[in-house]
Amino acid sequence: MWYILLSEFIRDLRKQKLRAFLTIMAISWGTFAVILLLAFGQGLSSKMIEGLLGGGNQVMMIYPGQTSTEFNGLPPGRRIRFTEEDLRLIQERVPGIAYISPQYGRHNMNLRSPHHSVNTYGEGVGPDYEIMRTVFPAQGSRFINPNDVAEQRRVVFLGDEIAAELFPDNDAVGSTLFIDATPFTIIGLMQPKLQTSMNNGPDSRRAIMPYTTYRNMYNERYLGSILVSPENPQLQQHTVDEIMKVLAGRYQFDPADTEAVFIWDFIEFEEMNRKVADGITLFLFSVGFFTLLIAGVGVANIMYVVVKERTHEIGVKKALGARRKHILLQFITESLLISFAGGLLGIAAASGIIRFVISLNLTEGAGEFFGQPILSYQVVLVTVGLLTLIGFAAGVFPARKAAALQPVEALRYE
Repeated sequence: MWYILLSEFIRDLRKQKLRAFLTIMAISWGTFAVILLLAFGQGLSSKMIEGLLGGGNQVMMIYPGQTSTEFNGLPPGRRIRFTEEDLRLIQERVPGIAYISPQYGRHNMNLRSPHHSVNTYGEGVGPDYEIMRTVFPAQGSRFINPNDVAEQRRVVFLGDEIAAELFPDNDAVGSTLFIDATPFTIIGLMQPKLQTSMNNGPDSRRAIMPYTTYRNMYNERYLGSILVSPENPQLQQHTVDEIMKVLAGRYQFDPADTEAVFIWDFIEFEEMNRKVADGITLFLFSVGFFTLLIAGVGVANIMYVVVKERTHEIGVKKALGARRKHILLQFITESLLISFAGGLLGIAAASGIIRFVISLNLTEGAGEFFGQPILSYQVVLVTVGLLTLIGFAAGVFPARKAAALQPVEALRYE
């Protein structure tokens, strides 16, 4: 039976070559559009999230501010200033803290090497900063460790871009660097990363030292901010509320006063960006789907023409005993075969384009932000599912019309 159906399909293709070619090309173009849009959409979404995580991974940055309301008889307008004691209190009283680090910082920190001198943003932090801000060391180097903090060592970790300026010969690790005329040993360089969210400039141009070293060197008393990462991101709001209670009790302000303490929540920001990325993917999928749907309408029109042309043939088959299901199966199968033939061509063409773009390795300029297209099996499965659905829908209505023909009327049709 399947052999007969396939033979009739091939016979019809040979009989109407131009019509079959145009129909298959329409399906191919729709499939091509779906594959490309989904692949590039996934690549763009992936880069958006990667760029966001380049600025922080499930971290909350807590900044001191100024009270805006009266509290327990204390007037508004009081300035809040954090100290290292606040870290100890948060660690003791707020459960579920995975990582925490103080953060001192200053602009125009002067860095001088034997080759060059630059001014940049420098800061003093703790070891947990590495995980929270995704400043991972390159091979052969390391980040600040607890011993550096405890012993107040004069060691510094540099961003990759500024390290290349200061040491063009790539011999930075282990070298001496003068920071505001004080000698430091370079212990690590940051791995290059994409960063689209930042504060005080990109991490690639940052100088990082132990916070105890920074505090003593610049005689700092107050922190610029506190970085916190919860063990369970799902409990992010609970963690925020508990931190606000601890700080409000220490500095005597209303816990609901968002101007007294400002929290930049990367967890919430990341969730919002993931929704935006999903929205972009859905939009691109919709464009491709409607392109393929239009091609499916073309297939349906062609199948109606085929039914009309083969009315006499249908009458003969029904007169010889062909059942309704046989007629239905014949035209639905032909519609699906046309859809799959065009779909295979579209998938092959799109795969070739995607592989070519990947081979170009576009990691600079616009390519750095748009990312590489991702041809995943999910994309292919979605496309095949659409082809099946559209092919079936395009064939079932003409097939029902053909199956409903009465043998006598079909035989009399000319």
